[in-house]
Amino acid sequence: MIRVLIADDHPVVRQGLRTFLEIQEDISVVGEAADGAEAVEMVGALAPDVLLLDLKMPVLDGLGALAELSGRDVRVIVLTSVSDRGDVAPAMRAGAAGFLYKDVDPAALVRAIRAVHGGQVLLAPEAAEAMLADRDHEPDGAASTLTEREREVLRLLAAGRSNREIARELRVAEKTVKTHVSNVLMKLGVQDRTQAALYAVRHGLA
Repeated sequence: MIRVLIADDHPVVRQGLRTFLEIQEDISVVGEAADGAEAVEMVGALAPDVLLLDLKMPVLDGLGALAELSGRDVRVIVLTSVSDRGDVAPAMRAGAAGFLYKDVDPAALVRAIRAVHGGQVLLAPEAAEAMLADRDHEPDGAASTLTEREREVLRLLAAGRSNREIARELRVAEKTVKTHVSNVLMKLGVQDRTQAALYAVRHGLA
């Protein structure tokens, strides 16, 4: 069962999401938060698997909540009505695993929750375009410096595989995988696995 927490300052939005998600056999809505601070508090108390997070909220906004949740064991999908393309990159760099807009098809939202829970990174097409346009933090041609094995590791990493799973699939030691992952992060100029996965998605390496 995928435990979902909904964070949005509009009660009607929270109710609508809860009503639809609760009819899914593999999803359980464990709580609702009306602002970012409450969302952070409820993540600690309820330990959801996935947090649906609006960006524009009182007390603490979505980006602030993402910063507070850094390092926590929860996958965050930004679900926002804001269409400012400039919001996408900061949210993904802050640790979001997905970025969708509220006009998303309900069935697509359910698929997104399952995918993100499974370790994938998922962006709405418009959000992906915005990320492609945001190259400031990304060295040009970085992917060309990767070895064939590092590309394999990056592809598996983007699919949400753990170091242990990658080691098993490539038939190498887990320590070797850790070295490859470190090299991939360094060569791509990114700070963590999520950013590396995003790079792979953006550049067709996943």
